[in-house]
Amino acid sequence: MSLLLSPVQIAKLALKNRVVMPPMCMYEVHKEDGVATPFHFAHYGARAIGQVGLIIIEATAVAPDGRLTNQDLGLWNEEQAQKLKELVATLHFLGAKVGIQLGHGGRKAKDAVQPIAPSAIPFNETYNMPHEMTKEMIKQTQQDFIDATKRAIAAGVDMIEIHGAHGYLLNEFLAPQTNQRQDEYGGTLENRYRFVQEIIQEIRQFYQGSLWIRLSLSDYSEPQNSLEEWQTLAQWLEADGIDCIDVSTGGLLDRTPNMPIHAGYQVPFATQIKEAVSIPVTAVGLLDNPGLCEFLLQTNQTDLVAIGRGLIRNTNWLADAAKELKERDFQVYNHSYFRGQQ
Repeated sequence: MSLLLSPVQIAKLALKNRVVMPPMCMYEVHKEDGVATPFHFAHYGARAIGQVGLIIIEATAVAPDGRLTNQDLGLWNEEQAQKLKELVATLHFLGAKVGIQLGHGGRKAKDAVQPIAPSAIPFNETYNMPHEMTKEMIKQTQQDFIDATKRAIAAGVDMIEIHGAHGYLLNEFLAPQTNQRQDEYGGTLENRYRFVQEIIQEIRQFYQGSLWIRLSLSDYSEPQNSLEEWQTLAQWLEADGIDCIDVSTGGLLDRTPNMPIHAGYQVPFATQIKEAVSIPVTAVGLLDNPGLCEFLLQTNQTDLVAIGRGLIRNTNWLADAAKELKERDFQVYNHSYFRGQQ
């Protein structure tokens, strides 16, 4: 059987295949209350029927002003938590494992009246100037992550991903360009990691399930964390209890990649992290071609593949991949869907 479509154990998480639907913001909460809507049930349910092994629900804010826009999902109150529980139960019924990405937009919280950040440096001229976080703000925001994690656990998710990528708050603490603090949360790499580390260590006090983090390994501009620094951070994350590192790039600065954009262009970053740790790594970035995905797995460049745009375009991406890979043992959702394979 192909590796792409075969079962795999990722730390504490058993998956029926190695295809991950990564978190992708849908901006469909039109009431601006952070509560999942019928759209989310249909959107994620279709991918569950399509046999995606792991569905990670889009970036979900831990606080109202942590939303990227006011149309994002949230998990700071019980109404949101109850609807999430219903969504998770639906996706479980349809056969998928379900995760959620918890995050805070930091200086990129577009609709926040007063965004917060490690340092008072705006993303660009169209974003509001962020307030440099006080120690009290740091502790409160860390508590927001803890409280949202507890709500996610109660909702029954199979894994939790902490959003440390794409220029959002945790990424802002990790990056020297956006973290110019002079206290114990800024300066050295160890200090810049402290905000993230304290969240992870606190979560591990009460949660033994599958805990992931997403990182952006390149800002496409100097100065930035070096590859060696990212590998060191990855080793610290592993030591602090992270089970899988989801590797992406970009988003910290208002600029496009300074490298050719092609299928799998971000995979080398994932492979470089994989070389530094013993935990699994997930690759993402224009991985729409099943043959390429299978090659990356066979050559041990990644442990899982995240299919974003491909699954937006085609809810039956896995069934089509099975045809291309001549995988006869792939099981569609039920006998009715089998007719589509004939």
